[in-house]
Amino acid sequence: MTSIQGCAVATVTATTTTVRASKARAAARAVRSHGVRRAARGTTTTRAMPVGEPVVCEQHFLRLDDFTKEELWALIERAASEKKRLQSGDRSFKPFAGKTMAMIFAKQSLRTRVSFETGFKLLGGSAIYLGPDDISIGKREATKDISRVLSRYNDIIMARLFSHNDIEELAHNASVPVINGLTDYNHPCQILADALTIYECLGKLEGIKIVYVGDGNNIVHSWLNLARVIPIHFVCACPEEYTPDEKTLEEARAAGISTIEISHDPDEAVKGADVIYSDVWASMGQKHEAEQRKRDFQGFQVDGDMMRATPNAIFMHCLPAERGLECTDEVLEADYSVVFQQAENRMHAQNAVMLKLLNC
Repeated sequence: MTSIQGCAVATVTATTTTVRASKARAAARAVRSHGVRRAARGTTTTRAMPVGEPVVCEQHFLRLDDFTKEELWALIERAASEKKRLQSGDRSFKPFAGKTMAMIFAKQSLRTRVSFETGFKLLGGSAIYLGPDDISIGKREATKDISRVLSRYNDIIMARLFSHNDIEELAHNASVPVINGLTDYNHPCQILADALTIYECLGKLEGIKIVYVGDGNNIVHSWLNLARVIPIHFVCACPEEYTPDEKTLEEARAAGISTIEISHDPDEAVKGADVIYSDVWASMGQKHEAEQRKRDFQGFQVDGDMMRATPNAIFMHCLPAERGLECTDEVLEADYSVVFQQAENRMHAQNAVMLKLLNC
């Protein structure tokens, strides 16, 4: 009996030893797989794990002349097809399911925020709004650090900023695509939407005479960027002290494919125009100059008389508009005004950009 009990004890001991050994091997495998090792009852220690450095993304949407003519036309055509699909009521295409977009806003926004957020959601994704109180680009935290952090959390970043240098630094350090939602230098999403709108209304874009009346601002710079790639006739009618950036102007002319003019006589400039385009005289960040600009831009208002002198032209405005200043109510509400079609097309154009950048 004693020997039987001894055998039983020996068997139990051997079994216990085997179980412990099995657990030890399992723990060792866990260490190799997860970098965590059980040190003592109730405590853990963490072993450093090698982490690969994210590859910097090379595909962004910062300015229109970063793309070829074929690429821009592909974006316009994709925007048109996506618009047609959504207008048909088809909401089944969800390529962004499980994806997130960080949206950085240093400037207040209506169209940019709503069009991006709605568009991304319609395609199945989720967008995160980060306003000035959440992120102060280059102030509370280095821009390159913000870029790296957001790249770890999100699939794509959109930013509406003041300085163009900031959007370039954001893109330079990002491992996901970055979209320029607007800077003080340019507004590529707006002009892509405008190109779609002109194509819808006039049936073509190449060779169209577009006359912009007002300040030589970021809208003008993006039209000049486009003129380096797609042949158009672009005229900026502005006061002498409000001409566009000289380097951007020279680059557009040097491309040699578009007719580029600067005029200080709006009534002369709009002759033969297919499109008359207006924008606010004082952009965000320039409101302290508003009264001076009102004086400087006398004679540069787009009114009914100007439009009647060009009976075949459509009227465009990127909004928001200061009715009664750069353009009149009569012009904004006329049948030739396509400003709300433009506003709608922001979403469709941006959807096309996001689909391209996320390879969908």
